[in-house]
Amino acid sequence: MYPTGNLFIPATHGRLEAILKEPREGTAPGVALVLHPHPLGGGTMHNKVVFRAAAALNEAGLITLRINFRGVGQSSGEHDEGRGELEDVRAGLQYLAETYPGRPITICGFSFGARVGLEVGMLDERVRNMISIGTPVDKYDFGFLVDCGRSPTMREGSTGALANARASACEKPILFVHGDRDEFGSLPRLLELVEKIKQHNANVELRVIKDADHFFEAHLDELKQAITDWTKRQLNI
Repeated sequence: MYPTGNLFIPATHGRLEAILKEPREGTAPGVALVLHPHPLGGGTMHNKVVFRAAAALNEAGLITLRINFRGVGQSSGEHDEGRGELEDVRAGLQYLAETYPGRPITICGFSFGARVGLEVGMLDERVRNMISIGTPVDKYDFGFLVDCGRSPTMREGSTGALANARASACEKPILFVHGDRDEFGSLPRLLELVEKIKQHNANVELRVIKDADHFFEAHLDELKQAITDWTKRQLNI
C-alpha cells in the first residue's frame, strides 16, 4: 500500500511522484510547491533541505506539495536539463490550483529547484510568494529576475495579458536564504543580484546564515526558522 500523503499527479510525460502534507491544525491559508535540487546530483524530494523547507511551510500553516522531477524516483520521463522541468513545475502548480482553488500559492525551491521554480513562478498569477534556497548564481543565469519576469524563452515585444503578468511579477515577494559558505553561489554575486532586483521590487529579502554551506549542514534549524517566520509575515499569521 502506498503511504498516506504520497500520490501521483498528471504531467505531460505521464506522471510525477509527489508527497502532499497538510498542517496539523486549522484551515490552511495557502499552499506551497517545494522543489528539489539537481537530479543528476542525486536531488530528490527527500533531500534534507527540501524536507526541512516543507516542514517550515507546514509550520507556517500551509499545505505543501513536494514533487520528484521527471526521471526521478517513480516519476515518468527523463531529465531534460531544466527545460522539461519547467513543465513539471507547472504541473505541480496546476494540481494545487485545482485541488485548493483560490488559495494563494508559495513556490519554494532549493538550488536547481529554485532556478526552475522562480522562472515559472514569476509569471504565474496564481503564485503570490517565492522562496529561493541556496540560489546557485555561479551555475545558472538568474537575469530574468532583474528583467522583471521576462523568461529566457519569451519572445520580444510581448503585449497584453503577458505584459500585465510581467508588471505583477515585478512586485512579488521573494525570500532568498543563503549560506555565506555556499559552494555554488558566491555571496557577493547573490548580493549584487538582490540589489538589482530591489530597483524594481521592494518586496525582496535576503537572509544569510553564517557558516552555512550549500546544503546548510548543521544549520537546517536556522533555515527552517527563517522560512517559517517570513511566510507567516507574508500571510499575516
